[in-house]
Amino acid sequence: MAKFNNLLLVLLLAVMWTACKKSESKKEIDPTVIGQVTLQMTDVMVHDVTNPPLGARFYAYACLAGYEVVAQSDKAYPTMHGVLNDFPEIEKPKVEEYSYQLASALAMLETAKKMQPSGDMLLKKYQQSLIDSCKKIGFTDEVIAGSQEYALAVSKQILKYAKGDRYNKISNFPRYEPHGGPGTWYPTPPGYFPPVEPYFKTVRPFTLDSASQFRPAPPIAFSEAKDSEFYKLMKLNYDDDQKAQEHRTIAAFWDCNPFALENKGHLLVGMKKISPGAHWMGITDIACRKAKTDFSKTMLINASVAIGLMDGFMTCWDEKYRSNRLRPETAIRKYIDPTWKPFLQTPPFPEYLSGHSVISTAAAVILTHYFGDDFAYTDTVEERFNLKARPFKSFLAASEESGMSRFYGGIHFMDAIENGQKQGKQVGEWVVKKLETKAVASGK
Repeated sequence: MAKFNNLLLVLLLAVMWTACKKSESKKEIDPTVIGQVTLQMTDVMVHDVTNPPLGARFYAYACLAGYEVVAQSDKAYPTMHGVLNDFPEIEKPKVEEYSYQLASALAMLETAKKMQPSGDMLLKKYQQSLIDSCKKIGFTDEVIAGSQEYALAVSKQILKYAKGDRYNKISNFPRYEPHGGPGTWYPTPPGYFPPVEPYFKTVRPFTLDSASQFRPAPPIAFSEAKDSEFYKLMKLNYDDDQKAQEHRTIAAFWDCNPFALENKGHLLVGMKKISPGAHWMGITDIACRKAKTDFSKTMLINASVAIGLMDGFMTCWDEKYRSNRLRPETAIRKYIDPTWKPFLQTPPFPEYLSGHSVISTAAAVILTHYFGDDFAYTDTVEERFNLKARPFKSFLAASEESGMSRFYGGIHFMDAIENGQKQGKQVGEWVVKKLETKAVASGK
């Protein structure tokens, strides 16, 4: 009888020990950590002067790494395998003790560290602070080590998927040279930078059949004639009151030009600015915080928006280098007023379509899917760059303003904005539809 009681006691202790281990691995991490990770990524991109399309690529793969960890632990969120183009079955690591939420955040960081030029150098400190914060709330060394092992294993598989998207082949293409014909783009002051990512359309998209899937109507044909539709386009920009304070406020708020330069004496100094995609990842964080979405849902929404940004940039850049249209700055100086300057600095790539109009609308459509048509919020993303917060009644209202900001800033013609918004709507709706294939978009 004594032996039986001893055996029973051993079994009871074993059950209790297992239960304690499980409770340790189920400690909750604040879902706002996901936004903190994307913010850290944004800071790295500002440091590295990452161009907008490439920035979207970084966000997408990092968020996919985090999401796939969630999908392996939360049955309400299925894998992206079978949803995204060529996305593999992610093998689940054989780790006994881990927190899937910590592993998810660490998988994002591990992916970003490898994909961003200064990622490893600049993200280490934050990664260690995240781990230290988990220790303070009671995570054991075993759970933390297991989470790190899990994150590395998933990140390695995502990085392999990323390597296959053909971005690394772009350097093999011949150097892109401006056409030089009438009405075509060529570098603008003050930096006269070469064109950004002219071959981005060759990268594998996430949900699109191809980068040209949502090819827009062609731009209004170039003409020097004063009675032409193109001349009327130029006059719209030229006649706009760029000194109107509200126009300047809106233009500056959505500027998001990582290539902007400032004159300091005889020097041109780069200004610290985020990209349009970074701005919308920040808005995504604001929305998730306000709605108090749980960790899994927050990870899904961030991944969905990042995917939409990447595919949006692909469709837009496909058209930019097909139509190859000159910027208002170039056209107006040559055909109307040689002293005219836009309020914003002109980004270094062709004008049509407006990239901000495309990706802002795509992101807004995706966020509206999750939060509704009348989700009011205050955009504080640019406060740390000394720009005042702006309230919006909805995501689509914000995307419409972001499109108009390019007109107020003098860097886009109106048809590039209007048709860019149309293309962005198509991309956003397509991404939601594709994710709904396995009920990913609803998290059900």
